Amino acid sequence: MGTVTIGVSIAVPEPHGSLLQERRAGFGDPAAHGIPTHVTLLPPTEVDRERLPGIEAHLAGIAAVSDPFTMRLEGTGTFRPLSPVVFVKLVEGALGCDRLQQRIRDEAGPVPRELQFPYHPHVTVAHGIPDAAMDRAFEELAGYTAQWTCRSFALYEQGADEVWRKLYDYEFGSGRTASAVPAQGGSPVESPAASPAR
Repeated sequence: MGTVTIGVSIAVPEPHGSLLQERRAGFGDPAAHGIPTHVTLLPPTEVDRERLPGIEAHLAGIAAVSDPFTMRLEGTGTFRPLSPVVFVKLVEGALGCDRLQQRIRDEAGPVPRELQFPYHPHVTVAHGIPDAAMDRAFEELAGYTAQWTCRSFALYEQGADEVWRKLYDYEFGSGRTASAVPAQGGSPVESPAASPAR
């Protein structure tokens, strides 16, 4: 059946998601419209397609026993020179994200993924672009703030065109899929509504 590249993340809701996506595009990041604005829980991971139903069940189980929590973005940070990334900082909600990502990557689960770097939840706004543009992203979004209540996370699949498309939302407290996060403006990242049963 082949392999697929998946990721799990918390979508940044509107209007913040589209605003940051457009700013990322404005800084010259060519990947901006192929990646919904998000906080990563599981980085890009290649799996056998036949494992997807087990992964979906695993994620639903985690969501069913998870509670909503506040997330707040404020200011900018960077991973340079280690990694060419500028991001908006997550100043509230990091503990909730960390708990979720640990459970998703649990050794006993279907995606026991090792991380290249220690987990650090954030929202990328520039990646792999010239230093002058990275500096501009860092400076222009230094005063940015946003806050919302996180009530779900989502499973995404990366297409052959390198665009990430949402497969399912996993709503906290129910574990059922829901279409609670709309597509961001100008972004081809939503797939058609899908049944929980693949």
